[in-house]
Amino acid sequence: MIDEILAYTDKLGKLLATFKVSLILGAIINLAIIMVLFKMTEMLMHKLQNKFTSSDGNLPIGHIIPILEKVIKFLIAFVIIASFLQSQGYSLTSLIAGFGITGLAIGFAAQQTIASMFGTVSILTDKVFKIGDYVKVNNVEGYVESISVRSTKIRTLDNFLITIPNDTCANSIIENVSKASKRKIDISFGVTYDTPNEKLQEALDIVRAVVTERQDIHKDFHLFIDKLDSSSINVRFYGYAKTKSFFTVLDIRGQIYQEVIKRYRAAGIEFAFPSQTIYMAK
Repeated sequence: MIDEILAYTDKLGKLLATFKVSLILGAIINLAIIMVLFKMTEMLMHKLQNKFTSSDGNLPIGHIIPILEKVIKFLIAFVIIASFLQSQGYSLTSLIAGFGITGLAIGFAAQQTIASMFGTVSILTDKVFKIGDYVKVNNVEGYVESISVRSTKIRTLDNFLITIPNDTCANSIIENVSKASKRKIDISFGVTYDTPNEKLQEALDIVRAVVTERQDIHKDFHLFIDKLDSSSINVRFYGYAKTKSFFTVLDIRGQIYQEVIKRYRAAGIEFAFPSQTIYMAK
């Protein structure tokens, strides 16, 4: 009887030893496979980052690739570990159910973040704007300073830094001023009502000469008498500057004003100023 028990114990010990060796060996092999696949994933993501990131670094695809890399690595590890446990006789039903409940909770908690990530992908794939562009988004106007996975930061002309979630950007009407090939210039010059007809024509000719002489103004401009204002006759120039820069447009406007004022004064054309005429009944 004792001999039988010892023999059974010996067989059981050998079986357990074999099982342990098999388990350890299988775990080592699967771990090695995971490490190799992780390395291949890193190499692939590195190539994608080099391919899709612009030379000047303005396309922030590098913010998305690390997240994609982590997701792929998680899926690799989960599939291999799940397959190994299944081969060892473990039931994965409860494990998968647990992951489903946890994933659902995380999904609700990270709903806004996920929406912003999809907004980021939309901005990048559609090439709506890039770092350095001058844009208008939801009444926010300024230069794009950074684009992250979750949000876009815009530096306004008042030097305020505004952060806008990327899902908001993706669902908004965006004006990318930097992509305009030219910038509008709309300015008026008010002359007095007692300006003689020939001087009024000269006022038009002076503005036409000033803008025609400039190389930074498109020649298809419009020049006309705009309206009879309360205290002035308005000479209006409507045209386009050959620039994308907001500040360059301001410089051009200022130079046009300065030159027109100079020539008006030399020609004896008077600028109007707010005034009222009172008639006294006898």
